[in-house]
Amino acid sequence: MTSFTYKDAGVDVKAGNLFVSKIKRLVRPTFRPEVLTDIGGFSGLFAPNFTNLNDPILVSSCDGVGTKIKISVLANKHNTIGIDLVGMCVNDVIAMGAQPLFMLDYFATSKLNSRVAEAVVSGIVKGCKIANCALLGGETAEMPGFYQENEYDLAGFCVGILDRSKIINGNSIKPSDQIIGIASSGVHSNGFSFIRKIFPPQELIKFSSSLLTPTKIYVKPILSLIDKYPIMGISHITGGGLIENIQRILPSRVNAEINKNSWKVPKIFSTIWKRGNSSEEEMFKTFNMGIGICIIVNKEDVSSIMEHLSFLGEKAYLIGSITKGRKKVIIK
Repeated sequence: MTSFTYKDAGVDVKAGNLFVSKIKRLVRPTFRPEVLTDIGGFSGLFAPNFTNLNDPILVSSCDGVGTKIKISVLANKHNTIGIDLVGMCVNDVIAMGAQPLFMLDYFATSKLNSRVAEAVVSGIVKGCKIANCALLGGETAEMPGFYQENEYDLAGFCVGILDRSKIINGNSIKPSDQIIGIASSGVHSNGFSFIRKIFPPQELIKFSSSLLTPTKIYVKPILSLIDKYPIMGISHITGGGLIENIQRILPSRVNAEINKNSWKVPKIFSTIWKRGNSSEEEMFKTFNMGIGICIIVNKEDVSSIMEHLSFLGEKAYLIGSITKGRKKVIIK
């Protein structure tokens, strides 16, 4: 009888171990002082410093990159998709006012291609450096027969921390508050099933440079603002677009009125809009339309906050205001 091995089934454990050894040098520069372990163990150890917190609260987020990965595979460009993964996780954590501490990633594929996987991890490392967030560990899984050849999936998990007294949950949002939108870097990581439906593969390749622009990571500007100004609410504009994501943080007694002419919608969204022949509502419920994160602030702080964001190199716009209502987002 023929002797059967795990490698015969399509899983090369040795190749996986070699890959982990290879990426250690990439990952170590993300380590914060609190990290106690190297990658490759069963778990990662992190010793948080609670010295400056009266009542520390852990904040967590889990996310993926979705079918944007299909564009990476199509264009054979894999070194930015990991930045998207970090952005999707840490931007959710800072929406509560928390500082990201560490994250873990999950990379799954039919057969491990070390070159592709290393490129993906290099993007995760770059994103973690931008966010000052340690890449504490992760999982690399070969799953033959589950994924198509040369395809992979990517997910991540992030943990952050803040003081209970500084939780930002939108409860204090009131009429007369103003909405500031900080520019996105492009489509970010939502709406790609829509995009793949309306563009044939050759056009996706044509637009791949724009489509693969990684999700902007807002950790530094948002934490900087939190240190200086009272922030009533923060909305990360992900799946659901401007309409649904701003609505998520509104109290039941108010509306958010958005002036769609207060910023210039980037060309890539206009191209998608025209090709999809979509309604305005559909676009604003699917895509960020050029605004990656919104903050809701006191009216009297708008001018100084806008100046602060400009000093940090951020493009920011006063895009709307809070009025009495019933938890609706109105695009005008």
